[in-house]
Amino acid sequence: MNLKNSPTRKLFVLDTNVLMHDPSALFRFQEHHLFIPMMVLEELDAAKKGVSELARNVRQVSRFLDELMQSVNKEQIDSGVELGGSPRMALIDKSCSGRLFFQTHHMKSLLPESLPGSKPDNSILETALALIKEHPDTDVVLISKDINLRIKATVLGIQSEDYRTDKVLDDIDLLYSGAQKLPDDFWESHGDKIESWQKNGRTFYRIESGLVSNWSPNELLYMTGTGKKSFEAIVRKLEGNTAEIELLQDYRSSQRDVWGINARNREQNFALNVLMDPEIDFVSILGTAGTGKTLLTLAAGLAQTLDDKLYTEVIMTRETTPVGEDIGFLPGTEEEKMAPWMGALIDNLEFLTKPDNGTEWERDATNTLISNRIKIRSLNFMRGRTFLNRYLIIDESQNLTAKQMKTLITRAGPDTKIVCLGNIAQIDTPYLTGTTSGLTYVVDHFKNWEHSAHITLQRGERSRLADYASDNL
Repeated sequence: MNLKNSPTRKLFVLDTNVLMHDPSALFRFQEHHLFIPMMVLEELDAAKKGVSELARNVRQVSRFLDELMQSVNKEQIDSGVELGGSPRMALIDKSCSGRLFFQTHHMKSLLPESLPGSKPDNSILETALALIKEHPDTDVVLISKDINLRIKATVLGIQSEDYRTDKVLDDIDLLYSGAQKLPDDFWESHGDKIESWQKNGRTFYRIESGLVSNWSPNELLYMTGTGKKSFEAIVRKLEGNTAEIELLQDYRSSQRDVWGINARNREQNFALNVLMDPEIDFVSILGTAGTGKTLLTLAAGLAQTLDDKLYTEVIMTRETTPVGEDIGFLPGTEEEKMAPWMGALIDNLEFLTKPDNGTEWERDATNTLISNRIKIRSLNFMRGRTFLNRYLIIDESQNLTAKQMKTLITRAGPDTKIVCLGNIAQIDTPYLTGTTSGLTYVVDHFKNWEHSAHITLQRGERSRLADYASDNL
């Protein structure tokens, strides 16, 4: 292993979970060198079987490594396989110019003593320690998604870092909220630059202002106060410093509801506006428990499927990551297996389909009609499908990776609307954080598309007990 010709380059030792999380990590370290311990290859081999996303990622890593090993001899392997020569590299990161090294000999002999225990993590740590001793002039850094491994590495004097290439934002507080408050003097300072007109019973404004550069398509603009001071609109068109905005419909009014549901605050009203807009194909809604994400989305889906006939059916799916201990194998059909995970759907359906007046027969007829139009599907069977004219709800999407989100959203066919719901503060998937979640990824990447909208619901509306618990526990 020869590193003398590249003293400024670092040598990154990759943990197994980095490659499991992102197979393209092999090509994400630009000019720096990579080192894969033999224990990592062993763990990858043990995890390659199955139909899970993890197993698929492992198999993809194996394919990448196999391509890199084509037409190389033992001498080239010992001196490092060139990552820059891979055809995959050109598609992922053209700045990749380092070499990939493998552990080709027993390295414990370089250490005065071995670490206690026989855990795979200790073997990886010993390899990193041996590399530091063998190459004292090179920065050796261990890359791992495992916090505890990074802690142990630091204790042993090994530089360690999280895999940060998949981070969407440096800080989750920078995530696009979907709403923006206008200055209090907005009308006074921009009155001479505003045109207004009516079209199909809706009110539109054309505004020329330097503020427009900070707006995004389908963003909520609002002013607080009473009378003329109260204002809520959605951005419809953006051209340079000119924007067209449209006044929102007020779903808080008792005269306008969605499947019997009224908005209770500004953000919920905006959510219903974009959920009911057929020109918006993708909606993402963030919010803590009790803010009404599922209820609003389901009500809009039922109204457009059963009343307006815009969609043939509502499909709901979610990541099945348990909060507590896994309950094990579940018998039955796909929908029966998914039923325990769909408590939120069932609770909200019961609320939406419980008429104040009506006979038992009418309630049964309503439930039968709705059950024929709402389908529960597992994420495991989404690959290869195309959803035509469907209203697709992805619940708990904060537990999905960016790759899983892409797989789901690319299933959308003509006239299909996708709604992603989630709470970034409640991520249950190992190795995912608020800045690397697939939900964060799509919110950030869709914010400038004219057929998408996002909103973060701010206030819980479940009950005074739930509100108090959320604020004080």
